[in-house]
Amino acid sequence: MTQTREAFEARLRQIGAERYHDRHPFHHRLHGGDCTPDQVRAWVINRYYYQHSIPMKDAAFMSRVEDPDLRRAWRSRIEDHDGTDTKEGGIRRWLRLAEAVGLDPDYVASREGVMPATKFAVDAYVRFVRDKSLLEAVAASLTELFAPAIHANRIEGLLKNYDFADDSSLSYFRNRLTEAPKDVAFGLKWVLDHADTQEKQDMAANALIFKTDVLWSQLDALWAAYVEPGLVPPGAWVPGEGLADARAA
Repeated sequence: MTQTREAFEARLRQIGAERYHDRHPFHHRLHGGDCTPDQVRAWVINRYYYQHSIPMKDAAFMSRVEDPDLRRAWRSRIEDHDGTDTKEGGIRRWLRLAEAVGLDPDYVASREGVMPATKFAVDAYVRFVRDKSLLEAVAASLTELFAPAIHANRIEGLLKNYDFADDSSLSYFRNRLTEAPKDVAFGLKWVLDHADTQEKQDMAANALIFKTDVLWSQLDALWAAYVEPGLVPPGAWVPGEGLADARAA
């Protein structure tokens, strides 16, 4: 049975309440000040791969969209991450965070130390958006519904607990406090408008679940490699590599 618009939105929000990665123990550890400097660095390095891939995901999506209004609305997502001639983008802001935690930003940008599990998860998301229906692709982006809360908690927790945290190093998260609500307001309305049958509503809900799995699995891999049991996979970043001090030397 097709749900009402209100009931379907509540269903989507419940997915976030149950499955969004703000519930993951790694984020609790990070925001609570319990991460070691190397655990923070591992998070920054691996999360960069996600940041780096988002504009390519959005470009793949736009290449399939025939509606110019949808393309126009979606285009700002790429600009938010890549920046423009007059505006710094999220990727550059993330590299500033990398430098603040003691990493060589060129090393982070090279993506050399990214874990295989991170690559598999993020690449799967890019392929999902490229290959699935437009409805599923937009629905997968609705994790942004839940992002402002985690960004606010992260800013508060990092400022309270870590010396590297300041307005410059945390500028990525501050900007997302205004960028994410704008993006998700459009995406949510588009999904609610187009998921007009039970089958389409189920497809959209499953797409959102898939995206929460992508985010959660990245943190699972971080925990296993750098928290417990501490098994860093071959080829992944090893503490001591890629540091800004090493470049200066």
